[in-house]
Amino acid sequence: MNLLQNMRTFVRVVDTGSFTAAADSLDSSSASTSRGVSELEQHLKVRLLTRSTRRIALTDAGRTYLEHCREIVHAVDEAEQEVSEAGSRARGMLRIHSFASFGQHYIVPAIHAYRRLYPEVRIDLQFSQTLPDLFDGTCDTSILAVSGLPDSEIVMHRLGSTCSILCASPTYLNARGTPRHPSDLIDHDCLALSTLTFSSREWMLEKAGGGDTENIAINSVFRINIAESLAAAIRAHMGIGPLPVYSALAGLRAGTLVRVLPEYTLQSKDICALFPSRRYVDARTRTWLDYMREFLPPALARDHASLASLSNHRDWQPARPAFTPEHGARATF
Repeated sequence: MNLLQNMRTFVRVVDTGSFTAAADSLDSSSASTSRGVSELEQHLKVRLLTRSTRRIALTDAGRTYLEHCREIVHAVDEAEQEVSEAGSRARGMLRIHSFASFGQHYIVPAIHAYRRLYPEVRIDLQFSQTLPDLFDGTCDTSILAVSGLPDSEIVMHRLGSTCSILCASPTYLNARGTPRHPSDLIDHDCLALSTLTFSSREWMLEKAGGGDTENIAINSVFRINIAESLAAAIRAHMGIGPLPVYSALAGLRAGTLVRVLPEYTLQSKDICALFPSRRYVDARTRTWLDYMREFLPPALARDHASLASLSNHRDWQPARPAFTPEHGARATF
């Protein structure tokens, strides 16, 4: 027995005043409608309606049961409508994950612009340096740089690409000298960015224009998992380290950072949106992903254009080194 459907039938019979009218409104037959009410009465072991050839009337039990049926049917209809609207109307809580540095630079501004278009969507943004469990119901989508998927069931949409560059402070380079070739890095203090998608033991240097790629094994004197924190360490003259373009630009503009080996970039990464399933993606997630497809590529392109402009107008020249370091020497400041 379909209990909910029989409740709907019972309510409709009472509202229309006949089995025939109820059957027409339900696109059913009179016999099926009558059988639905009879099944309810058999299930409850009580008579709900008194019937004659010309009219029907509620029993006392039927009157009590009718009010409960109305509440139940209304609640189910309301729930179905609300859930169905989730697929067509962007509203409710959207839970987003990203890495801290990337998220601060791109995701927060994107959320501000997105909510002007979809004010009924509330945002819960979580930063961490590890990939969340996209199947535990606590995160709708993660946007980050990836080189592979830890779970083959995760859906990935590419939004753009970026890379990192080597940076140092002018003070460090004046004291230790400026590397001219990747192999020169062995004589320098190397600072490592240690994240899910960035190796802290090896730097893969890619020459501009699709040239040679050099893998440099490093023995870092300092490693950290947040790009902005690494930038602070570089500005404090601790050594040479890789920074994502978006984390390096402010320091390069201000002159507190200098690009090292400017003809090379490090470990180009795709920026991707990850989510658990292609099926029944709700409207808030779908509209967010659509918006990021429009927002992020131009934002990435602007930052890379800024980097190219800065590289083409470099006016910083290293002073003569304060000393000639022996292999593996460490500077003091």
